[in-house]
Amino acid sequence: MTMQYLPRPTAPVQYLPRPTAPVHLFGIRHHGPGSARALAAALADLRPDIVLIEGPPEADKVIELAASAEMVPPVALLAYAADDSTRAAFWPFAVFSPEWQAIRHALAAGVPVRFCDLPAAYQFGSSEKADRRGASMDPLATLAAAGGYDDPERWWDDVIEHRRDGAEPFTVIAEAMGELRRGEEATGREAQREAYMRTTLRKAIKEGFERIAVVCGAWHVPALQAPLPPATHDQRILKGLPKRKVACTWVPWTHGRLATASGYGAGVTSPGWYHHLFTAPDQITTRWLTKVAQVLRAEDLPVSSAHVIEAVRLAEALAVLRERPLAGLSEVTEATRAVMCGGNDVLLNLVTREAVVGELLGAVPAETPQAPVAADLAAQARRLRLKRDAAERVVELDLRKPNDLEKSRLLHRLRILGIDWGVPTADERRNQGTFRESWKLAWDPGLEVDLVAAGAHGTTVLGAATTTMLKAAEDSATLAEVTSALERSLLADLAEALPTLLQGVDTRAAKDADVGHLMAALPALARSARYGDVRGSSAEGLGRVAGRMVSRACAGLGRTVHGLDPEAAASVLELIDGVQDATALLDESVRIEWLTTLQGLSDRSSVPPLIAGRLTRLMLDTSRLEAVEVALRLGRALSPGTPTANAAGYVEGFLAGGGLLLVHDERLLALVDTWLAAIPDEAFLEALPLLRRTFGTFASPERRSIGDRARALGDPAAAVIADDNELDSLLAASVLPVVKQLLGV
Repeated sequence: MTMQYLPRPTAPVQYLPRPTAPVHLFGIRHHGPGSARALAAALADLRPDIVLIEGPPEADKVIELAASAEMVPPVALLAYAADDSTRAAFWPFAVFSPEWQAIRHALAAGVPVRFCDLPAAYQFGSSEKADRRGASMDPLATLAAAGGYDDPERWWDDVIEHRRDGAEPFTVIAEAMGELRRGEEATGREAQREAYMRTTLRKAIKEGFERIAVVCGAWHVPALQAPLPPATHDQRILKGLPKRKVACTWVPWTHGRLATASGYGAGVTSPGWYHHLFTAPDQITTRWLTKVAQVLRAEDLPVSSAHVIEAVRLAEALAVLRERPLAGLSEVTEATRAVMCGGNDVLLNLVTREAVVGELLGAVPAETPQAPVAADLAAQARRLRLKRDAAERVVELDLRKPNDLEKSRLLHRLRILGIDWGVPTADERRNQGTFRESWKLAWDPGLEVDLVAAGAHGTTVLGAATTTMLKAAEDSATLAEVTSALERSLLADLAEALPTLLQGVDTRAAKDADVGHLMAALPALARSARYGDVRGSSAEGLGRVAGRMVSRACAGLGRTVHGLDPEAAASVLELIDGVQDATALLDESVRIEWLTTLQGLSDRSSVPPLIAGRLTRLMLDTSRLEAVEVALRLGRALSPGTPTANAAGYVEGFLAGGGLLLVHDERLLALVDTWLAAIPDEAFLEALPLLRRTFGTFASPERRSIGDRARALGDPAAAVIADDNELDSLLAASVLPVVKQLLGV
């Protein structure tokens, strides 16, 4: 609401005579329910011949769509530069927005309705931000202070938004704003906006309309009052402004988006409450607190009618004590916290989210013009029965079902375009080779701009995603990048991009002599090969390329792991684990080649202890080493002559991934226990961080079982107790009465 102004120029301005055609100025607050109610009544009494509304004139071409029964607010006008979709802006409307009520009145009455603000073509034409120098005052704060209020928002709510007596507030608002703007002159962008508003108003007067209604922000009313400055004055202000070609359409909006400073720059912190103020016919407080009770009951919370009655009494009593005409949001919130939530702010936050804000999503007619990619997405979403919903929800997809598979491909294609309507709920690597996917869906109206931007790459979601991945193949500097692009393309079933990406992988793999790069790229490639089978996508040649990469990694792995320091060894170990998982998804011959290489390296003295321990464990898990041989290796690694740090590193590598091996193999547990007991005190402090890192990764039941087994070592009686899992008799007896009652004994 605050604008920037400089003193009025000293040179006199020549004004035109008062126009003969009556002009009725309605100064409103954007998204104000009281303003909307008063405006609707005033327009019904006035019956204007034309309605001018603050907003982008480019939207005049689509304004008639607001008459459709399929247009359900909240909605927004989206304007964007045709040659640069990043230059975009929204003008949101809720049912309680005065501008929306003016639009619906004009369309229902069959009279012309036009937007009169500075065109978006001018706003997007400038590469610099508008002039925002020196705010002279906050008009709301000034008026509130004059009325004895220290909170401007509360003053406006009491004087305008909460009034239901039918009194017409626009004359008083115009006089107040006129006094505040006395001696002030708009500058920069605000001067341009008001100059264009006056230009539009002159045009309507010249066309001979007898009753002209102008709906604008209250602050602009004095600038539009007669006598108007001469047309040449405004022409000078608007002369030479750069322009861009602009497209405009309607898009669905949400209450959550209204709760941010967007569009008119007037963010509404409580759109759900304002919606209630506008739509409730009577008993505002009672109806609101009944709604709050429904929100809490939906969460299985015990809220009775008595709670509602007491909360209503408290809210109304607070309003009387504070001399307010109606219990406002602060009063009903305090009553909600005290009576319904028992002082619990967590429950109050739930009420704020579900009721005070409320995630209501609007709708637009099917014939609304859309960008090509947006239109394609809308058609696919209807065909797949994939509903846009602002509320977050989780969707489980079974890839064996054609409809679910198509949904998965669509969501993956949108993610390639940077449109995160859906986000996987878990790491996709954990679901490798399965037929199920889990997605978290939540539609954000801001994605409409991203859909417009995607049009630079194609006219459909598939085409735009394909072009994006082909560019990624061209721009990828490393093997891992192009492999990741290949994986994403396979998930999205981009058949036209796959050959180029596959060729890029093969070419870069052949040229890249760095074994680390090859190993880093293999997991994504292996997942791609498996997904090609599971999802029915074409993945021909992926297995062969992956096999050749594994062969190159095997040939150079010995040199890679030779003589590494502990930090480098940890990094290489991550790569080894990644390739180990990847080979499980490839042909058996490839896995055998990989395991044979690991077996040959597992007992080399030049291999760092961390990696040697891990390789030995892998050989045990894959039955390539007998338990006796593993025990001998572990014994050598933990012998007294081995430095404590090296022994701890070997244990860390060997036990990484879980401690069940120590639970079930007493011989290995005894080796580790004996080594730990023999570590000198000063060396134990050095090894403690490594040991804590190792055993800290085990699950609590594993650690408890290892402790029980360790206590039982060398004690046959304790071993019998541990094996029999002796119950605590007192603890068991405490549950017997409940069990008897359940069994009816």
